[in-house]
Amino acid sequence: MSTLGSDVSDDKEKGPVFHDSTVPAAEVAPEDVLVKRYGRLGPLLSKLFASGVEARGVERVPEDQRETKNMWNNLLMWWSVNTVLTTIPIGTLAQEFYFLSLPHAIATILCFGALGGIATAFISTLGPKTGLRTMIITRFSSGYVGGTIYSILNILTQLGFSVTAVILGGQTLASINPGTLPLVVGIIIIGLLSLIPCFVGYNYVHYYERYAWIVIFIIIMFLWGLGGHAGFDVNAQKPLEDTGRALSADVLSFGGIVFGSFTGWAPVAADYNCRLPANTSSTKIFLLTFFGLWIPICFVEILGAALMTITNPAYVQAYADGSTGGLVAKVLSPWGGFGKFLLVLLGLSVVANNIPNTYSAGLAMQSIGRPFAMVPRFFWTFLAFVIYTVAGVAGREHFSEILSNFLSILSYWTAFFIVIVAEEHFIFRRKGGPLGGYNLDEWDSPSRLPLGAAGVLAGCFGVAGAVVGMSEVWYTGPLGKMAGAEFGADLGFELAAAFAAVTYPLLRWLEIRLTGR
Repeated sequence: MSTLGSDVSDDKEKGPVFHDSTVPAAEVAPEDVLVKRYGRLGPLLSKLFASGVEARGVERVPEDQRETKNMWNNLLMWWSVNTVLTTIPIGTLAQEFYFLSLPHAIATILCFGALGGIATAFISTLGPKTGLRTMIITRFSSGYVGGTIYSILNILTQLGFSVTAVILGGQTLASINPGTLPLVVGIIIIGLLSLIPCFVGYNYVHYYERYAWIVIFIIIMFLWGLGGHAGFDVNAQKPLEDTGRALSADVLSFGGIVFGSFTGWAPVAADYNCRLPANTSSTKIFLLTFFGLWIPICFVEILGAALMTITNPAYVQAYADGSTGGLVAKVLSPWGGFGKFLLVLLGLSVVANNIPNTYSAGLAMQSIGRPFAMVPRFFWTFLAFVIYTVAGVAGREHFSEILSNFLSILSYWTAFFIVIVAEEHFIFRRKGGPLGGYNLDEWDSPSRLPLGAAGVLAGCFGVAGAVVGMSEVWYTGPLGKMAGAEFGADLGFELAAAFAAVTYPLLRWLEIRLTGR
């Protein structure tokens, strides 16, 4: 069994050890496996793969097939993914639903965003170390069954993100010349443009995301300038803002949404750097990922909060009529035709945001189990496109409600998922710990992976924590009611993480004691 090395030199003494007993020279290329498996379809698949379509799905990337060319994409990819129109409406929720003043909205975004960024950046460091996709990594803490459960949750997460992306992109395109482009057509256009790079695969995704941020970042700067010219009013929400416990409840509830906007990327964070060498610096991966998330998300969400402070009646009406897309169109309207051109680019920017949703949804479908992994990755990618496009068309009139509820619930499960993976890594897989490292060749061997009872039960405790602490329009838990005033406070992700953090170490210790794995 050969040691792959877990980290940079300063981490080798204390970090988990990663082992791989496979022989690189004997590794069969994924495309050869698929071509042989599908018989008469083999020649067609062979042509697809020869044209550049990625054959590899959730299979582990062997050491001799790693590459260093996308190192800086740990920063640039996430910058492109989040410097988009889709991030703006998250900031608008601070005033639309919680009536927070701009200073309180900014503080909430920065602080809860930092928490979410740290959690997601940690997950990202596991990609190069293991050569595995994120959902496969969960098998080392929650077993094969637990990994399947997480994969299903991740599918719903990525499809949910995609639905909000195609709706907002479609709304924006439709608002350019009202009455000329139906919203349904706009949604389909965004979906198709997202599908193309994801169908081709990993390298094309990285190539697109490396440069997509440049133009859109400039447009975001234009929005800041034009919004300021229209008149940001820092005190606009002050008369409406709650005080005391009610204000604390608003901050906690909005903070959960912000946290979810960051940790929504945690279940896919390792999908995009698993081809980097195993000895890639974890510190560098962490910092690049953190700042690639924290700077653009905070910058654009704060823009959304700031735009809501414009008190000009025309701007207020534009938001009432066309939600975020209508408001952004109004902000750009002083520039006439050039403003409409920028609006087109902003509408299309959501493609960069939707690409990882689409690509990783396909991988998550493969991660459900072996029968699903046998189906080529691009098929699941296409199926994801069909599902979220149809759902976007069906829910196109309820964007704000979908976004608010989806991001709140999203933060619940990603919180306990991150905690369980982190505790497994730092407590049980550390050098000198109960398991002493990862045997990476076991990634698809249910009999050699952990039983998963500890991970699944800790996840259930996490769900219980979310239930007692959550505060949604349709339900408020008992602790959520106690923490707030009239409408309670959303403590869902905090309690989900806490319940899982307390129960997992004990349950996992007992599982190892009884099963030896």
